[in-house]
Amino acid sequence: MPSTIRTTTLPSGEAIQVLGQGTWKMGEDSRRRADEVNALKLGLDLGLTLIDTAEMYASGGAEEVVAQAIAGRRAEVFVVSKVLPSNASRAGVQRACENSLKRLRTDRIDLYLLHWPGSVPLAETVEAFEALRRAGKIRHWGVSNFDTEDMEDLAGLPDGGNVQTNQVLYNLVRRGPEFDLAPWSRKRGIPLMAYSPVEQGALARNTGLDAVAARHNATAAQIALAWVMHQDGIIAIPKASSQEHVRQNFAALDIKLTAGDLADLDRAFPPPTRKRGLEMI
Repeated sequence: MPSTIRTTTLPSGEAIQVLGQGTWKMGEDSRRRADEVNALKLGLDLGLTLIDTAEMYASGGAEEVVAQAIAGRRAEVFVVSKVLPSNASRAGVQRACENSLKRLRTDRIDLYLLHWPGSVPLAETVEAFEALRRAGKIRHWGVSNFDTEDMEDLAGLPDGGNVQTNQVLYNLVRRGPEFDLAPWSRKRGIPLMAYSPVEQGALARNTGLDAVAARHNATAAQIALAWVMHQDGIIAIPKASSQEHVRQNFAALDIKLTAGDLADLDRAFPPPTRKRGLEMI
């Protein structure tokens, strides 16, 4: 077990782990609830204290799974949740946050994100986030699925500089953010949170990872995850709904990719040579 889990730093100065636990698609089937809760609990036992969820996931069901997993351990956990763009007005953000707090059975969300850009003026959403922060309902706020132009717009707003992260789709087959979004964010000290870092399991079956995986006695999925975490200022939030999957994700922290490994992965999964629109799934 790694003695410490690597961290990166939010603009606020707070350290945040580079490997978290995602919950997308959790809470959708009551028959899987116990396994999902136990997987998150094992992650906490291993020291993976960042848990990412959203009001959208299973219409709040994922937040209820998280509540069960963190019961009695709230002080250990860094909880990330998200508000839908349709709820991103001043009053809507307030209501949505209160509902998430009730489902999570907590008095605060550590990092609250706008799930993707919507029709509500961004300045209004930022004002609502700042009001929640002053009230102690949230500790930090950020965004998700924002491309570089969106981030520029945000940075130009009053209090827009308080954004702490941008959660985006990023993995070996979705390298578009590397062209301009990742460098823009890195220059400003804003970490990216990579969702679907193993492409919802598809990279676990991609033969382009086999040679590197064999050198490390690892699985293809572990190499894909290690590659994301190797990037400076990137946080990976894979979902694992079984305890064995949690252990495999955790073991990826010990994989140290060499220059030769990285070159092989660049050949198999070429980096972008031009701007691509930000992808979402």
